[in-house]
Amino acid sequence: MSGQRRLEQPPVNARFRAYAINHLRALIFSLGKLHRAPFSSTLTLLVIATALTLPTLFHVALGNLKQLSPDWSRTAQISVFLEETVTDEQVPSLAAQLAQRADVAEALPITRSEALAEFRAHSGFDGALDILEDNPLPPVIVVTPALDHRATTALEMLVSALEQRPEVALALLDLQWMQRLFAIMDMLQRATVVLSLLLGLGVLLVVGNTIRLDVQNRREEIEVAKLVGATDAFIRRPFLYGGLWLGLGGAAVAVAIVTVTLLLLSGPVHTLSRLYGGEWALQGLGLQGTLTLLGVGALLGLVGSWITVNQHLQDIEPR
Repeated sequence: MSGQRRLEQPPVNARFRAYAINHLRALIFSLGKLHRAPFSSTLTLLVIATALTLPTLFHVALGNLKQLSPDWSRTAQISVFLEETVTDEQVPSLAAQLAQRADVAEALPITRSEALAEFRAHSGFDGALDILEDNPLPPVIVVTPALDHRATTALEMLVSALEQRPEVALALLDLQWMQRLFAIMDMLQRATVVLSLLLGLGVLLVVGNTIRLDVQNRREEIEVAKLVGATDAFIRRPFLYGGLWLGLGGAAVAVAIVTVTLLLLSGPVHTLSRLYGGEWALQGLGLQGTLTLLGVGALLGLVGSWITVNQHLQDIEPR
């Protein structure tokens, strides 16, 4: 066309391939920089790993405590003491009546003879009991509510309803210790969130300071790159990947620390649970928790480097 040659755009596949190759080179280059400075890189990774390990351990500990909450909820039992006129033969049928209530999960009858045998086995007052002519212990029904332990009003209504029965002398429910325990758990959960935010900010500062020093050390190289027409995105790319590697590496070290810590504690915890008649084992991060921690570390590293690089690139211009 009149001797003019049209400049054709390269195919989309070629442009995408070149874009991917540039990112791959920046990714490998940034990893190589960390490898060429092992001491400073290791120190930075350990600082990041420490900041990520502390809230992670708190989170794992709370998760294990919440795993036990159903067992604690079952300990919210009501001791229903029956009148002296109630005979041992009447106790099972009365317990069956209470178990039919919608707000009752289980009703366990304990006759006078069973209560006396249990008291004799655990108290050590065999001689004193032998002196007594009659059994002084009343029959008892241990009621397990089909209610959440936090539903204080509903539990109090259940206790009141049980006490209104003519066969019941007294109904006792002690939830104060459990309420205190879960209040402590709520406080620890809030403290974990605050600690995570503060240490996450610390990771941003550590990564940002590391990238800032790297940008200052390569100031002349950046000026030359801008002089020959390199875009800010092209210059920014290796620094972003450097922050990504720092965050991801620190998170990987944190996963290793948490795993080793739980392995060291699993034996004593299992022994303690067996002493209390249970078979409870520590729950670790799992696959989802591990991937989440790695993702959070990588994201913090990327964000920290992004903020720092954007701020300092604006101040660097070719002379």
